[in-house]
Amino acid sequence: MNKEEFDSIFTEELFKKIGRMLMEKKISMENAVLLTKHIGCCKVLKGIWIRSFKESSLNKRFENMIIEEEKKKEEKNEKLLVDLCECYILLSIEVSSELLSICVSCLLKVAMNKEESEEAQKEVEIALLALNNTGLIRIEQKLYLKEIKEIIKYHQEHRNLTRLAYQSAWMFLIDRLLVDNSLEDTILNEMHFIREAVRELEELTRRVDWKKKGEEMSKEESNEVLVIRRWIHTIDSFLLWCELWIEKLYGIMGTIVQVFRESKDNQREIHQECIYSLRKASMIVVVEIEELFKGGAVETVMEEMNQSTLDDDIMWDFFHFFLNISRRLIEEDDDDDDDDGEKEEAKRKATKMEIFEKLEEEGYEDVITSFFETLKFLKEKYDEDLSLNISDYSVNV
Repeated sequence: MNKEEFDSIFTEELFKKIGRMLMEKKISMENAVLLTKHIGCCKVLKGIWIRSFKESSLNKRFENMIIEEEKKKEEKNEKLLVDLCECYILLSIEVSSELLSICVSCLLKVAMNKEESEEAQKEVEIALLALNNTGLIRIEQKLYLKEIKEIIKYHQEHRNLTRLAYQSAWMFLIDRLLVDNSLEDTILNEMHFIREAVRELEELTRRVDWKKKGEEMSKEESNEVLVIRRWIHTIDSFLLWCELWIEKLYGIMGTIVQVFRESKDNQREIHQECIYSLRKASMIVVVEIEELFKGGAVETVMEEMNQSTLDDDIMWDFFHFFLNISRRLIEEDDDDDDDDGEKEEAKRKATKMEIFEKLEEEGYEDVITSFFETLKFLKEKYDEDLSLNISDYSVNV
């Protein structure tokens, strides 16, 4: 189901109807929760934003029920509170601070369940998926950090979470980084995010039969492709928001390149996600140009540019990939200081020479020239700062 189909089915009227049926006792709260939770999970996994729930009376009803249930001193229905929090967070596009603290605390309690039964794992997965949907809002560390660290570290030792649950736990933590960069050291050096992300991506990639088209894949394989896409998004976010120098990327660019190559024939969506990821990595300071080169990103993009059936969006990403590299090499040259200028200058020149030789060997300039008209069209279509001077796209020493 695509976004248009999703929006046409899960309308404000549908949620109003569920609310009316609850009031008229034509549907039980248990069934209403099951239905709305399923809609919410589908919405999050497909990466779709829907506003229809926010505008509905059901949204307000769930908000009031969560607050009322939380206030109870005795006979609190913990299961109902968990269900309501999951439905509300999964379907919401924004959450009030009062409800956020209640829901985060409630869902983390569920996510800390270490039982390994299939039922318990599923409950933990949904709780972490819901937490992941809190978005980029600031949450005080005291509300979540101790618990989410324990969840992740326990899984690293015991492998008790599903792959989706583990990825969701990391995505929740990485999303906090945008507004709280004090988490960088914890994420990088204490919990080893880069190492874990690479390991998960490599294992997942091996488990997928990439020769199959989407409809031919088993449900398990389709789920694994979905988790791969989510890991790539999480890596992108981390690299974009991280300001600490990263000593080791553990071949993370090479792993994304591998997914890029594997998905080329039959998984167009994830293939494009990888292209987008490589393009973003080319402009991020914490990802060294050397890492892009050694990881095979430069070579892979050049190979793809030689294809005759590229669409405009892909070409736009490819051109920007090389434009970013060219700009960064110039900027790094300008930023050299007197103390270590000679060493950095030598390293920069060696990198530029290596890239230039590779580009020349692969006929990169010929490729650019053949796509000159495409470049002109992209400039007009996207209104981007794409120079029409071909020499601007050469990486010269």
